[in-house]
Amino acid sequence: MRDQHREQQHREQQDFIWGRHPVAEALAAGGGRVRRVLVAQGARESGLAEVLSAAAKARVLVDYVPRDRLDQMTHGANHQGVIAYIAPWDYADVDEILAAAEQRGEAPLVLALDSVQDVQNLGSLIRSAEAFGAHGVILPEHRAAGVTPGVVKSSAGAITHLPVAQVTNLQRTLTDLQGRGLWVVGLAGEAAQDIATVDLDRPLALVVGSEGKGLGRLVRERCDLVVALPMQGTINSLNAAVAGSIALYLARRARLK
Repeated sequence: MRDQHREQQHREQQDFIWGRHPVAEALAAGGGRVRRVLVAQGARESGLAEVLSAAAKARVLVDYVPRDRLDQMTHGANHQGVIAYIAPWDYADVDEILAAAEQRGEAPLVLALDSVQDVQNLGSLIRSAEAFGAHGVILPEHRAAGVTPGVVKSSAGAITHLPVAQVTNLQRTLTDLQGRGLWVVGLAGEAAQDIATVDLDRPLALVVGSEGKGLGRLVRERCDLVVALPMQGTINSLNAAVAGSIALYLARRARLK
């Protein structure tokens, strides 16, 4: 009974993530974000070796609990025998994102998201941003998904390696980035200009709109340029995560030439 009460207290103060890779990545990232790890009793330790090793290095408590407790906590999702309690997400600020670019000696590449609300899309975009060398992601505080355990999981741990800032006014932030030398390029399926005709090898903020409405009017007006991805098939639109990922890849490729 005491153990159940203690777990309830943990749940009130923290979120949790599950799955071997996301938990191992969160532990390896350090910073004290992982507070406690639950492992299913009877789980094969060989399959959890990376998690257990990372927990030991981080000096994080590992508790072995009945598997059905993990099943209940994740509502039957495939937790792979491990859950980690994490502290609420500690957002970066925009200065930290630009500082990351400076530290790497690179022109800034920032992904800004205008009211993306689906946590799977957000996680996928963060994963792509990290994979293609972006220096950070900017989210609006209102009417948009924030960093949740679902986002951490769907990013496959990439979020632990990438600054994510949350701002109260995205339009104002984009204007500030322009004042600091970044070129703001929005993505819109109906835009007249093809992204392939644009030089992306420069200080850049790529802006991806929401799943349903795309770029909001005020955000669109702040963009230096609005471009479309060229498509040939019958389906003439892509979801936010796919479109943003392709644009990030094109920006990365431009920088490698």
